[in-house]
Amino acid sequence: MHLLNLGILAHIDAGKTSLTERLLHTAGVIDEIGSVDAGSTRTDTLALERQRGITIKSAVVSFPVDDVTVNLIDTPGHPDFIAEVERVLGVLDGAVLVVSAVEGVQAQTRVLMRTLQRLRIPTLLFVNKIDRRGARYEDVLRSVRERLGAPVVPMGTATGLGTRAAGFTPGLGPAALDVLADHDDDLLATYVQGTVSDDLLRTSLAARIRQALVHPAYGGSAITGAGVDALIGGIRDLLPTADGDPEGPVSGTVFKVERGPAGEKVAYARIFSGTLRTRDRVPCGEDATEGRVTAISVFDHGTDARQDAVPAGRIARLWGLADIRIGDSIGVPRKPYGHFFAPPTLETVVVPGPGTDRRALHLALTQLAEQDPLIALRHDEVRQETSVSLYGEVQKEVVQATLADDYGLDVTFRETTPLCIERLAGTGSAVEFNKKDANPFLATVGLRVDPAPPGAGVDFRLEVELGSMPYAFFKAVEDTVRETLGQGLHGWPIPDCTVTMTHSGYSPRQSHAHQGFDKSMSSTGYDFRGLTPLVLIEALRRGGTRVHEPMHRFRIEAPADTLGALLPMLAALRAVPQTTGTRGTACVLEGSVPAAQVHALEQQLPGLTRGEGELDSAFDHYAPVASGTPVPERPRTDHNPLNRKEYLLNVTRRVGP
Repeated sequence: MHLLNLGILAHIDAGKTSLTERLLHTAGVIDEIGSVDAGSTRTDTLALERQRGITIKSAVVSFPVDDVTVNLIDTPGHPDFIAEVERVLGVLDGAVLVVSAVEGVQAQTRVLMRTLQRLRIPTLLFVNKIDRRGARYEDVLRSVRERLGAPVVPMGTATGLGTRAAGFTPGLGPAALDVLADHDDDLLATYVQGTVSDDLLRTSLAARIRQALVHPAYGGSAITGAGVDALIGGIRDLLPTADGDPEGPVSGTVFKVERGPAGEKVAYARIFSGTLRTRDRVPCGEDATEGRVTAISVFDHGTDARQDAVPAGRIARLWGLADIRIGDSIGVPRKPYGHFFAPPTLETVVVPGPGTDRRALHLALTQLAEQDPLIALRHDEVRQETSVSLYGEVQKEVVQATLADDYGLDVTFRETTPLCIERLAGTGSAVEFNKKDANPFLATVGLRVDPAPPGAGVDFRLEVELGSMPYAFFKAVEDTVRETLGQGLHGWPIPDCTVTMTHSGYSPRQSHAHQGFDKSMSSTGYDFRGLTPLVLIEALRRGGTRVHEPMHRFRIEAPADTLGALLPMLAALRAVPQTTGTRGTACVLEGSVPAAQVHALEQQLPGLTRGEGELDSAFDHYAPVASGTPVPERPRTDHNPLNRKEYLLNVTRRVGP
């Protein structure tokens, strides 16, 4: 039995959950097709998903296609839940990208296709809803080629578009040869000789799709079932099945973590090598913490069943790994887990409602963050506030509803604000010496900060000899530097800079006669951890920082006669159009807009374009906050080294030596 781990991806409302139901019905796994509107689908199991009619969490369901067992992963389509999609991509053998025949290529379609191409995941296209009024097939494929740059091979023709009788007739036409010849020199040579056979064409197609060079396209309707048999044939014949040696060392990746009925962690993992068995002890995560697997279930014929072992190629649910996190390796580590999409650019403070216990709220938010690593928590001990980072307003509503439904916690939110960063304006340095001036710590620390290009990260260097003091003190300085850079002069993180330690010194271990170690006379790690924030902040002050806000790249397509109304609106939102073009009777605007204004842009666009305007936007870069605009400040959650007196009172309970 071969295995195939298949992802279903799409822009919201393109019909991928309905397609999942149709695939399960066609494969004989379910007797009745569930409805998204009725909340009866197999993969949307959360109450909130059923209420809203959208997919929020990825779900796994299995079905057979001849001798292939397909583990199908249904993913969210709304951009606010892109983190769910990101985690799934690393465990797929292939994907089906669903595009609506009515709406065509949409914002999320572009994001997903570009990511699938970059990761070289073999992908089939399914143009859904060909039975709906206004449906297009050839135009959608042309748009995929032109707007996404994706080589598409039509796998047949769509007939009766826009009617209940719409159908899909399989068959490779001349266009298939044209597309494949661009990626297969042997096929091109055979074509020149005039000896191309249908078998040769299909062999070339299968090879090129496995290399993710071309994308076979099918048309159909998840509601009527048109074209679904052809799609299933493509899934079986064209996508590569899972490989991996079941006798090799155990190696897997966790792509989802949920909580069971008793609050226990349940990890969803793809096993790439070896065989994992119940009661096995395996190292997990970056620090290789050993965990013991207490139970395993695998997916088969629409459900999951307990098994004693899970071999390479399969997806399983694992119990017993209490410290497991999303993205962790199990057993032999694979390549580091990377982020394929931009991180969240918004933040909001969670406000507990009347009678809501703050400790219970913090625990609940921590558990939600475990299930979504791109939702970062930031707890302010002084103000007793917790902030969460988000992708958008819908995600905020889902967090609020989840806290109410699953944890019985009533919360509201403050206004959503952009997540900014700080960048160094220049070089700065500072030093404090042991037992001199107003330094109450038994340590000498000197630091210089230099700007670094975007994406460089934090680089810690030494200009002092490593043997000049115990290594633990250097490590204390470096760790504290990295922690302190999480809150710059305006409270925002400083992600890119070089920090050089220019001075070091300590008081050697001393003791009174016939007595033990006296830490009042000898340096400890506490001294270096306490002094470093003061020195670093002073160096940052001298170098200066500037706040940068997140900017989204936007693309607006709207009727040309609405351009006059659009431009003033964009100017009011501090958006900067960079290119203006035409596409038939439509105008196309591309440019950048502050992330804080994207929601307002989404709300105002329909009214200015008679409901015909289309907006795509995605995080692109950080830019300095415009002059004349108030500099965003973020409340600090540390002991505030910006205020020396306050800091020393908090850290040492005294203001000087």
